[in-house]
Formats: sequence, structure tokens, C-alpha cells
Amino acid sequence: MLRTEKQKEVESLKECFLKAKATFFTDYKGLTANQVNDLRKQLRSLDVEVRVAKNNLVRTAVREASFGENVNKFVEAVVGPTMIAFTYGDPAKVAKVIKKFSEENEVFNFKESLLGVQVLSTQQIEELSKLPGREVLIAKMLGSLNAPVTNFVGVLAAVPRSFVQVLAAIAEKKKT
Repeated sequence: MLRTEKQKEVESLKECFLKAKATFFTDYKGLTANQVNDLRKQLRSLDVEVRVAKNNLVRTAVREASFGENVNKFVEAVVGPTMIAFTYGDPAKVAKVIKKFSEENEVFNFKESLLGVQVLSTQQIEELSKLPGREVLIAKMLGSLNAPVTNFVGVLAAVPRSFVQVLAAIAEKKKT
């Protein structure tokens, strides 16, 4: 690559790192082109950009993005062929897709990754893949917030209902 091409690539990677909610690093060595294309198709529908770049360019982009010493140390440790998935949507959904793909293809593995500027171990990525999606978590939270109000309305409605039932019983007794 020419120096200007490298600079453009570094700028592009830096922009991706800054925009991404999560960045997954994977080892794709041993996959066929069709398998890689299949993974890219699956991830494209989840608002994910998949890139393969030279590790030196990735390191330079992270240094220029100024994420902090923790992230710099992590990226310095990245070695070997690496595919990077920049996630702009729900990181849990992407982790599920990548986890499922890695189970189907034994040569495909997670490396440590980034959630924002927090470094995630492979164990933490697997835990993230087990989480329900963002929409499900929001629905559960709203249900939890709604439950006390619903219960309170039920308690308030029970008093007049009981009073009406007592009046109906009295009226029935007077008829006989």
C-alpha cells in the first residue's frame, strides 16, 4: 500500500472505531470465501460493518482515536489475521450471530473485543451473546415499571367492588 492509501485506511478505521457501539475482533483463518461472505450477509442486516485490515493500521487508528491506555494495550496484543466487526446497532444481537457462526465453524473464534471503550474477554462476549435483545430488555423493564401501578389500581378497585357485593347480598336477603 502507498502511504496515502494507508493514511486513508487509518482515517476510515478511526471513524469506524469512534462510531461503533461495540467492536468484535475475530480470527477468521481457515474459513472459505463463501463462509466469510455468508457471515458478512448475516451481519449486514444488523447494521454491522465487517473489515479486514492490517494490525499496524488498526493500532494506529486506535491510538489516534485516543480511547485510553487500556484499549491501546488491548489492541497492541492483537496478532494474526483479524476480522473486525464494527457494531452500530444492538451488540447483543451481533454477539449471538457471531457466537452461532463460531459454533458452526470451529476454525472461527472470538478474540477479546470492545464494548465502547471497555475491553471484553471471550467469556464476557459469550455472556453478552446470551442476553436478550435490546427490545426484549426494554419490554421487561417497562413491564416491571408498570406492575406496581397495575396492582395499585386493582387494590383501589377492590373496595367499591366489595361494597357493591355487600349491597347486592343485602338486597337479595330483603327480597326473601
